Amino acid sequence: MDGTYRFYAAALKFLYKTTLKREWVEKIKFPKRKKKLPVVLDLSEVMSLLSGTENIKHKAILTLTYCSGLRISEVACPKITDIDSKRMMLHIRQGKGGKDRYTILSQTALECLREYWRQYHPKEWLFEGQNEDTYLCLTSIRQIFLAAKKRAGIAKPASPHTLRHSFATHLIEAGTSLHHVQLLLGHRSPTTTTVYLHVSRLNLAQVTSPLDNIPKQTV
Repeated sequence: MDGTYRFYAAALKFLYKTTLKREWVEKIKFPKRKKKLPVVLDLSEVMSLLSGTENIKHKAILTLTYCSGLRISEVACPKITDIDSKRMMLHIRQGKGGKDRYTILSQTALECLREYWRQYHPKEWLFEGQNEDTYLCLTSIRQIFLAAKKRAGIAKPASPHTLRHSFATHLIEAGTSLHHVQLLLGHRSPTTTTVYLHVSRLNLAQVTSPLDNIPKQTV
């Protein structure tokens, strides 16, 4: 409904300004977007998802998505040269907003990628599509994730992006600063990253109920 409302408002604006050449006074109030907390997998669910994936290419895709906190568009098209095994970093080129950034690479993921390379020998793109001169399409990654999710028996409404949400939440729970998580995710504003504070068990666990501050003798 929100999307339809905005579509019609944009059409009216185009009609007045472009077609009719008339002044457009911005008086339309858009409805507030509903803010939902992201779905997050716990570590045991991530382990089940990865360990239950036998195809090494599929496992490498899911492992890299989680360990580096990637968007689905970012895991589809890295090149082999984007992996910096000496610094344990992954170079993300032209991510969301056309920005380059670096994110972390885990030793476990690196070993998985090396095993994948030994079997598939990709030439330019890390995860090749049907032809070696193209990278993997987003639909294939979604299908790979959904198949792994089904094998792992995960009932949550999860998608490949859930691995990115889980990466950020688990980092915060491990004590990583919000600023560093922001940089790794490539968020322009720290406000975007703070959503993971709301789903982090660690931060909620640190809050003490005011009832526990009242002496027991008076309760």
